[in-house]
Amino acid sequence: MLALVIGWTGVMGAGRAATLDAVGSGALVAWALDEVVRGASPVRRLLGAVVLAAELVRLFG
Repeated sequence: MLALVIGWTGVMGAGRAATLDAVGSGALVAWALDEVVRGASPVRRLLGAVVLAAELVRLFG
């Protein structure tokens, strides 16, 4: 999340912002997959699935 926030602020240059965006997206996908597989409750599993779907649509859509 920190990588995404830093990328949004525009503090870094364009090349570094793209790298931060990729790192943030990868971390978000990893977190979402972890929640889908090992979420402590059905709500967390559902949240992970929603975030994963949204991130995949953003990446491939």
